[in-house]
Amino acid sequence: MTTTLDFPALKEAQGKKEAKERELKSIFDEAGPELDFTKIKSITGDTRVKAARVRELNNELTDLGKEVDDLKAVALASEKARMSPASSHRESGSGSGDSGGGYTSGGQARSFGDMFIGSHAYKGRQGQIGPMATLDVELKTLMTTTTGFDPEETRTGRIVEFATRPIQITDLIPGTTTTQSAVKYMEETTFTNTAAETGEGLQYPEAALAYTERTSIVRKIPVFLPVTDEQLEDEPQVRGLIDNRLRFMVRQRLDGQILSGSGVGVNLTGILNTSGIQTQAKGADPVPDAVYKAMVKVRVTGRALPNATVFHPNDWQDIRLLRTADGIYIWGNPSDAGPERIWGLRVVQSDALTENTGLVGDFANHTELAIRRGVDVQVSNSHGTFFVEGKLAIRADMRVALIVYRPAAFATVTGI
Repeated sequence: MTTTLDFPALKEAQGKKEAKERELKSIFDEAGPELDFTKIKSITGDTRVKAARVRELNNELTDLGKEVDDLKAVALASEKARMSPASSHRESGSGSGDSGGGYTSGGQARSFGDMFIGSHAYKGRQGQIGPMATLDVELKTLMTTTTGFDPEETRTGRIVEFATRPIQITDLIPGTTTTQSAVKYMEETTFTNTAAETGEGLQYPEAALAYTERTSIVRKIPVFLPVTDEQLEDEPQVRGLIDNRLRFMVRQRLDGQILSGSGVGVNLTGILNTSGIQTQAKGADPVPDAVYKAMVKVRVTGRALPNATVFHPNDWQDIRLLRTADGIYIWGNPSDAGPERIWGLRVVQSDALTENTGLVGDFANHTELAIRRGVDVQVSNSHGTFFVEGKLAIRADMRVALIVYRPAAFATVTGI
């Protein structure tokens, strides 16, 4: 089967990137743990010249890293196009009513709020409309803001959302669909290659292969929100809020589970809790050296190509602000935008990751997010006493499985 590594342009770009990584690594090795740039002999000039060369190399790595990522995406798309049938069917909801079906209408996705208003539970409710009365008020006292009209105040319509963790990790994981309640696959657990030169008429050396079935269970991530009839009727903006916030809640939970799900009970098993991932301790090394050593472990032991790193924002801050012994910023002056890459790898900042621990890995080739059902919404007034209270129970959920095909393709960097 053709892999992304079979594309010549990708091979060439990856080779250039690795050559630049080795050059930059040798410079950090010369500087030592204290980042004393006066010890660097491979670059002539003072520490400013040497720091400028480090920034130049890192900028080149950033460009090469982006080029490698783009070429991988093109190669994977080409590979999927060859392997996929002529037409594909993407699962969507059907029907209508309290179950929240009819997720698409006329080929276009309907928002959560529209489905709530169009459901049988909402349309078929039995309510009363109170009588209208007109009052003739006589004003006999001095008109002030106390006895007359209060000053009119109009809301701007702007809503300030609660400050919460953004979704950052999900985009690193390739997504697929599944129609099963579990994803099963075979892992090659024995590979004994005895191929060797053999004389004429002699017995061929015997190889050995063994395969083990692995299973990743599809898990459900739900959330529930009660809303009154009047709220939906009287405030049109609530539709958009429901659409955005319920969907965000489900996806935010998934984002955290991908990284650090415990695997206990109905939890997904996140990458950090997957058995077999590697670890690289920082020790006395500068952080960039420790990250590079983790990359090497992914390449050598995991036989994979790391394509991204994940850091807590506070840890990336410390890396971005690294300076030489005489105070020169290594990753660029404060006036520079600065790279969001290290050793050419994309940097993702997420506070779902524990501080002082980084993660390096080949997310593109050795993980998968198998979606059994995307974010779905259902609405009903049959929850508890909601029918007689004029309330609706709105729930959103999704069903998904996370697969880490090769744990050794990931390495944590501890003690940063």
